[in-house]
Amino acid sequence: MPHLAILQNEVPDDHLLWVHACAEHADVLTWEVVDITRADWLDRMRAGRFDAMLATPPGWNTAFRILFDERLTILHHVLGIPVYPSFEEIQIYENKKYLAYWLEARGIPHPKTRVFYYRDEALDFLKNAEFPLVGKTSIGGGGSGVVLLKNEKSAHQYIENVFSGKGAALQVGPKWRKKGFLKRAIRKLLNPKELQQKLQQYRIQRADIQKDFVLLQEYVPHDFEWRVVRIGESFFAHKKLKKGEKASGSLLKGYENPPLALFDFVERITEPYGFLSQAVDLFEAPSGNGYWVNEMQCIFGQSDPYQMLVDGQPGRYRRQGGQWLFEPGDFNRLECFALRVEHVLQLLQMLQAEVSP
Repeated sequence: MPHLAILQNEVPDDHLLWVHACAEHADVLTWEVVDITRADWLDRMRAGRFDAMLATPPGWNTAFRILFDERLTILHHVLGIPVYPSFEEIQIYENKKYLAYWLEARGIPHPKTRVFYYRDEALDFLKNAEFPLVGKTSIGGGGSGVVLLKNEKSAHQYIENVFSGKGAALQVGPKWRKKGFLKRAIRKLLNPKELQQKLQQYRIQRADIQKDFVLLQEYVPHDFEWRVVRIGESFFAHKKLKKGEKASGSLLKGYENPPLALFDFVERITEPYGFLSQAVDLFEAPSGNGYWVNEMQCIFGQSDPYQMLVDGQPGRYRRQGGQWLFEPGDFNRLECFALRVEHVLQLLQMLQAEVSP
């Protein structure tokens, strides 16, 4: 019976969906929660003799993200413990500058992204830049830290703010413009612990100010992004609809039948690298031919019970016999963590079969 380590980060309840999903399979696996932020992290991981690690990489602030990456590197590369999602998937998660390097090096279509560590170099770039540009903080999801720079004056001020010490900060606080705000607010008011955790999150995020570099991205005109989710061999897709200037974080969805070309594209950019727990946010290419990657996240939120509807039915696509076949059903329980644990068990069975005589 496999014994799994659920890695807890600095966010108190960030790992609980792993716990709930593992509990559904308590007859075929065991698990322990290990707080990777504590001083005894290495002793506990050695003592546990784990077959694999289940990770929820943090995205609140840079200091704890560096801690997580450093310690995961030791556990995976030095101690040799398998991790899910994969190590490389975790590296690009909520690290927009690293993702930009990775996409460019892999030759994957994406909006041109430049990272400047020198003020003068960034200002020189503006002289011949096309506007608008998108300024981003490297860490931060749900559209936080994303600013539309409509002209050279606003981009110049943005750069000056970063390198003068004022910095680029995440936009934190209650998302009152998002769908379901009143319902979310009432739930938190009725749950003091949840409210306290949310206020703690805001404090941590507000203190994390990016001062050392600017990330400037080509703007792609769009009314929506496609979100394509891959968990193992299960594929899903829906539209993230634009509200204001951004689709990311709007929580507005479109659930018309997705084009199958989306799955071909995402399979092509994930399969070679063993990326098997991904939400890939895509723009339709300005040329009208193909897709460009905007974001890739191995852990992602889910505001509805499903990730896709086909003719009004929730379900998934899987490639069978070279064709994409739709299978109706409830495959996104526990925000896809149930499907992830099923996939982990499949991978461990395959690994066991390979080492057995």
